[in-house]
Amino acid sequence: MQAATRITRGSACRSLSTRSALRVRPIIQQQQLRFNTTDAQPVRKPISKWRIFKNVVKFGLVASIGYGGYTMYEQRHPPQEQGEIDPSKKTIVVLGSGWASTSFLKDINTDEYNVIVVSPRNYFLFTPLLPSCTVGTIDVRSLIEPIRFITRHKSRQVRVVEAECTDVDPERKIITITDNSDVKGQSSTSELSYDYLVVGVGAMNQTFGIKGVEQYGCFLKEVWDAQKIRTKLMDCIETAAFPGQSSEEIDRLLHMVVVGGGPTGIEYAAELHDFLVDDLTSWYPELAGKIKITLVEALPNVLPAFSKQLIEYTESTFKEQNISIHTKTMVKEVREKEIVVQRPDGSSDSIPYGLLVWATGNTTRPLIRNLMAKFPETQTIRRGLAVDDWLRMKGANDIFAFGDASATQFAPTAQVAAQHGKYLARVFGQLASQEKLEAELVTATTEEEKAKKARKLQKAKDIKPFHYSHQGSLCYIGSDKAIADLPFGPGNLASGGVATYAFWRSAYVSNLFSTRNRTLVITDWLKKTLLGRDISRE
Repeated sequence: MQAATRITRGSACRSLSTRSALRVRPIIQQQQLRFNTTDAQPVRKPISKWRIFKNVVKFGLVASIGYGGYTMYEQRHPPQEQGEIDPSKKTIVVLGSGWASTSFLKDINTDEYNVIVVSPRNYFLFTPLLPSCTVGTIDVRSLIEPIRFITRHKSRQVRVVEAECTDVDPERKIITITDNSDVKGQSSTSELSYDYLVVGVGAMNQTFGIKGVEQYGCFLKEVWDAQKIRTKLMDCIETAAFPGQSSEEIDRLLHMVVVGGGPTGIEYAAELHDFLVDDLTSWYPELAGKIKITLVEALPNVLPAFSKQLIEYTESTFKEQNISIHTKTMVKEVREKEIVVQRPDGSSDSIPYGLLVWATGNTTRPLIRNLMAKFPETQTIRRGLAVDDWLRMKGANDIFAFGDASATQFAPTAQVAAQHGKYLARVFGQLASQEKLEAELVTATTEEEKAKKARKLQKAKDIKPFHYSHQGSLCYIGSDKAIADLPFGPGNLASGGVATYAFWRSAYVSNLFSTRNRTLVITDWLKKTLLGRDISRE
């Protein structure tokens, strides 16, 4: 009985265990199925375009900062050793440190030539932004690039001499240089010999022989010009605030006159207007409303190189800014406190002024005129040295000229000068190749080698003439607006407004010669936006 009972209980327990197992098994299978399904088909979140954009911006910003930092470090740390001057190489003497000369120095292969730079200033100046320096929008130092920052990165030593070339002797191939600095040593005059002379001394301000311009006017071409304008501007404002001034004298002192309706004159008037609206209104409220800006132009309209619709847009913008434009008005004489002008009807009138800025164009320097006088048969163009299509001075095989010092069919702009410099560096590269191949052709032993060298020599002698590629014209017109006349297809694309102003800024920043200059200019713009311009008088 007991055995039977144990058997029955055992059977019952086994039966219960079996039923329990049967009930639990589907649950486990369902859980396993759910886990297996999750592993096999994971749930993916939708890709966010905003997340992708943020990552791209993040990585792009990091890469830009890293590249910029590396570039600045490399520019500030030139190689410790450079190749010495090789007496067996030909010597190129470059006169000037402007747009053409600096572009030439950046691209010339110093392994092929000994290079000497002679210039009264030891730096390159980014002139398109110079009007911004007259009111403190940009610091002058931000636009300067020392020439040695360029020459010290060349493979072979480049000699830089801060001096002015006063004479060129084409027959002896010698130039005379003079130290024009305030501090002079025992030797202040010397001579340098050359195999090739590259003339890039630029041009000087055009006064048209009008009496009083140089004595009372302010030019806008060099660093000291911008500093002089800034000092005199603040001097006029502070003098107008002096107690006891008559209303007529205050009106005269606060009347700023700009002569010249080209890009330089327009941009200075625009910068002066911004200074008035953004800063002077806050710090000189009693005088700001009395400041007047007048622009005088002898031609029928301002900005003759731009399209008609952009000229009209500029004139309407100036009208909104209360900048007076007097076209068809010629300056006849400049006096200490007024200018005498001839109106469109032929009548004579006087315009009182406190500050006079003269921005009417360029004329040749004395050195260029003296050099032209030595080649009277070929140098017959008064506005500069006559050159052929390869920028070689007519009448001389070893003298080249570019930039504003040359007389070509193109406008004397920074854009043309920069392309001149790059082109002439390529020309000298091909000339060096010619000399190498001619020497190798003489030493060639086999006919096959001679034929191969002859083909290469013929190719090297095929130097293409200079071709100018116009990238467009830009001009700032004030109130965060700019105009752009850009080549587009067979015609031009004319644009103006705030969006064009952003393009104007980006274009100028990209054309600055170094990352150092770009960083400084952008920083100056940020300081002006956040802190305003400095109104202190230097």
